[in-house]
Amino acid sequence: MTLAIQPAGGHWRSPLQTWIKCQIDGEEWPEFRWTASTLYQGSPSVSCQCPWRISTNCGHRFCVHCFKQLTSSGPKPCEACRQEEIYEEPMSILNSMEAFPDNAAGREIAGLPARCLNQGCSWTGSIKEYEAQHERHCEFERMQCEACQTLILRTEKERHDERECEARTLNCKYCKVTFNFKDIKAHDEVCVKFPLQCKDCGKKKIPREKFNDHSRSCAKSKSACPFNEVGCKSVIENGKISDHEHSSTMEHLRLLLPMVLSLTKTSTDASGPGEWQEDSGLGLYRAPEEGAAMGGGAGAAGSAQSVDLEKKVNALENIVCVLNREVERSSVTLEAFSHQHRLDQEKIENLTNKVRQLERTLTMRDLQLSETEQMVQELQFCTYDGIFVWKISDFSRRRQEAVAGRSPAMFSPAFYSSKYGYKMCLRLYLNGDGTGRGTHLSLFFVVMQGKCDALLKWPFSQKVTLMLLDQNNREHIIDAFRPDVTSTSFQRPISEMNIASGCPLFCPLAKLAGKSPYLKDDTIFIKAIVDLTGL
Repeated sequence: MTLAIQPAGGHWRSPLQTWIKCQIDGEEWPEFRWTASTLYQGSPSVSCQCPWRISTNCGHRFCVHCFKQLTSSGPKPCEACRQEEIYEEPMSILNSMEAFPDNAAGREIAGLPARCLNQGCSWTGSIKEYEAQHERHCEFERMQCEACQTLILRTEKERHDERECEARTLNCKYCKVTFNFKDIKAHDEVCVKFPLQCKDCGKKKIPREKFNDHSRSCAKSKSACPFNEVGCKSVIENGKISDHEHSSTMEHLRLLLPMVLSLTKTSTDASGPGEWQEDSGLGLYRAPEEGAAMGGGAGAAGSAQSVDLEKKVNALENIVCVLNREVERSSVTLEAFSHQHRLDQEKIENLTNKVRQLERTLTMRDLQLSETEQMVQELQFCTYDGIFVWKISDFSRRRQEAVAGRSPAMFSPAFYSSKYGYKMCLRLYLNGDGTGRGTHLSLFFVVMQGKCDALLKWPFSQKVTLMLLDQNNREHIIDAFRPDVTSTSFQRPISEMNIASGCPLFCPLAKLAGKSPYLKDDTIFIKAIVDLTGL
């Protein structure tokens, strides 16, 4: 393994026209790219990801990474010496203890001219200057925002963080609570310090937590007269309720009179014998013992009863006023609760919509994750040479599920005859299928729909060999067949996969009983080989 500096076009010219590559046993390794990611002016890019600081006793240069890989299992002979036919022990033996830094090569590389790769940047200089002065300070470098993952220019990072980032953190200017910018509207709807405006008096900047108190005390807010329960239909502003009560006293008394008479009559009927006498529209109570003295003292008795009745009316009026105030307070409280209930309902609706949106997003993410997992699984087990080994673990549990009918068949991952060839898989019945049900393992070959089917020869006619591997490597169970080109199983697929074709009597289940060489650690191995002759 050597690191060589070779000229562009096969001839050494100026350093601006050279390029560098990493070779391992004569093969180029393009994945080893230099960490500075620079380009020579007018030439291909530097293509080794190592500092080139190692020289050996035989005089060849190695990159640190490649040299460590090569000598990780001990001293090795230098393949470059063999290629150049100058191999000589012990000088040509590579040993990590005898390698030393190649500072000359490091200085040569550090002095090579370079330019910045960032689009729009015109910086030029040496590689050393690039690493020391420009690499971490280029204004045209695109960097990823840690919050929203958006790619932005370094010069725009400060403005993006402060004004544009959707995931930036803010503090509410009213309640000082911290939240993300995208949640600002949702927070404004629940912020207890958020300023509101009274629609009645026009007052602004009322904190939401004090808005209900303001509504109850607002002089411009209109409410029903406290005597609306007895018939007053007036609706007045809170600041004018006292004026209304004073100017409408007689009207309110007239509305109260029928109720007072009804209450007094009810009380008299419950207290005992007596009689009522109508006098100028007032109900006057006369006790039984007063009947004898009516002749002489009618005037005095009537006057006394009028005074007594007036006192009772005043007392009842006071009671009604108190009750009305309680009703008014309850009404205001109920209105406040109704308003809060409406706000809460709006919040619940908004949150419900957000939850639904998040559920839809989560469903899409789950679908994408499922597709990604399936793709990763296919890539993990996929082969491109027509040979596929299928490892089936938990054999006992899977066979019990097949016997119970819960999972009678299982499919293998897909494999290919070549990178752009036929796509195939295997189908296995652990309790048999058809004539082999309950007595044999049934194994079938399936031709699947591939991306390059239009370029392939149809019908599929390659010989297929199916094997149950003996894990002691002695006697494998083998069955082979050549496809029937007239069968629909081997025509070009028009759906995800064709009908399976294969061996219903592939292997007797009795061969898997006891200490079977085909079943170890509750695992079996099935191998499929597709003859690629003629492709």
